[in-house]
Amino acid sequence: MKIANKKDLITAIDRSAKELHHRVDMHRYLMTTILEQRVGDGTLKRLSLSSYSPVETRLREALSETIEVLEQTRKAFKSKRLEALRKRLTHVLIESK
Repeated sequence: MKIANKKDLITAIDRSAKELHHRVDMHRYLMTTILEQRVGDGTLKRLSLSSYSPVETRLREALSETIEVLEQTRKAFKSKRLEALRKRLTHVLIESK
């Protein structure tokens, strides 16, 4: 079992804060939409309420961590395949939000 160091804890706190900010933004948007009575099928699809799934959240966190590691090691491993993978994962993560 890995013992967390300060950097790991800070990273976990940052990740958690980002997730909380995302959920607050989604809640704000949902409440504003409801109050303005603009709820329709298109609006509901854009809300991406499935992001509250614990499995999806863990997958997003794993993708983010993978991208972060690839970014940190890109100078040590000058591989076009790793660069392409990092970019593809980044696009997938952006599109899923």
